[in-house]
Amino acid sequence: MSLLTASDKALWRLALPMIFSNITVPLLGLVDTAVIGHLDSPVYLGGVAIGATATSFLFMLLLFLRMSTTGLTAQAFGAKDPLRLARALVQPLILALGAGVLIVLLRTPLIELALHIVGGSEAVLEQARLFLDIRWLSAPASLANLVLLGWLLGVQYARAPVILLVVGNVLNIVLDLWLVMGLHMNVQGAALATAIAEYGTLIIGLWMVWRVLVMRGITPALLKAAWRGNIRKLLALNRDIMLRSLLLQLCFGTLTVFGARLGPEIVAVNAVLMTLLTFTAYALDGFAYAVEAHSGQAYGARESGQLHDVWRAACRQAGLVALAFALIYACFGEYIVALLTSLPALRELASHYIIWQVILPVVGVWCYLLDGMFIGATRGAEMRNSMAVAVGGFGLTLLTVPYLGNHGLWLALAVFLLLRGLSLAFIWRRHWKNNTWLSSRHDIS
Repeated sequence: MSLLTASDKALWRLALPMIFSNITVPLLGLVDTAVIGHLDSPVYLGGVAIGATATSFLFMLLLFLRMSTTGLTAQAFGAKDPLRLARALVQPLILALGAGVLIVLLRTPLIELALHIVGGSEAVLEQARLFLDIRWLSAPASLANLVLLGWLLGVQYARAPVILLVVGNVLNIVLDLWLVMGLHMNVQGAALATAIAEYGTLIIGLWMVWRVLVMRGITPALLKAAWRGNIRKLLALNRDIMLRSLLLQLCFGTLTVFGARLGPEIVAVNAVLMTLLTFTAYALDGFAYAVEAHSGQAYGARESGQLHDVWRAACRQAGLVALAFALIYACFGEYIVALLTSLPALRELASHYIIWQVILPVVGVWCYLLDGMFIGATRGAEMRNSMAVAVGGFGLTLLTVPYLGNHGLWLALAVFLLLRGLSLAFIWRRHWKNNTWLSSRHDIS
């Protein structure tokens, strides 16, 4: 008798490649850091660090392009509707390219604004300026890649993320070594390498999408007609998901600001512990991505039974993985921290807060999975409202920081994740009880 049901296996087929892809996402920035770190001045590394942070913040705000595309594509895939499937690709792609071109045209004032907010040494800021001026030339490709990834995920092309990631990273590494170490282009070489890698990934992504289109019988004529449709609803969906992403970014930014007020040692130890949390979140997000695709397919097909099977499978498998992370951090957390820092003082300080790495995977896994369920159903407004509730709880819990110190910051993060999960669960349960989850009024056709 198999330990895994058919739903479990279907979930793992999509989740495993996404987990692999997600936990290696930071590699692109690490490659730049590793190569630049071998140059003869620390200002180069500082410039790349600031540039990578600004780029990450900007593109994370635009992550709604990937999320909305996955939901819409999965629904069209479930409904077996070629026109909707084509529209789920073409309309977001037009938005992505338009936003990317706008970033390229406005990059000078945007860069100056970002550097003004960050502040710091003029020498470091000048290197960041040189980096960003080239790096943001890839904005059209970077944003288009989000759409292509979302669309390929929506049609359950499980190998696509891994292929795109490997192509991007290998190309970036080779170009980094050549442009930075070989041609001595310093930070400009690192930026150019990443930009070229993004366009290379775009070409491979377009080829993979074209193969699926041919397989699904979607013709160029259908693609040409697909840009028409209810673009207003698509914009509203993307607006809601973008506001959700902005609130999420502001919360994590607030953690850094409050940590800085507690002293440099707290900033350093939180950076180390955040590495563990980020790794865990990326891994568990692999299940969320799989839930997006499968729940969107079930939503499009109006199959409530399939939707319930997906949810139960996700709870079983992701719940076990979250427990595994919690046990690993409980048993080996201090040893893992020792691998990340050689400073005895930081290791000692981290031991006081490692308990939060045990708690957070178990608390956070449910909001990740429910995010996937709501994205699959393209319920952006409810995701936005849930995030607002969680941010409110996060802000109130920060009032404990003067009394609890750094424990108050980690408690605020735990409350934030818990409230996201509880509020989404409340909305989901209400829809399920009233039989309104599969309501067609959320469809964008």
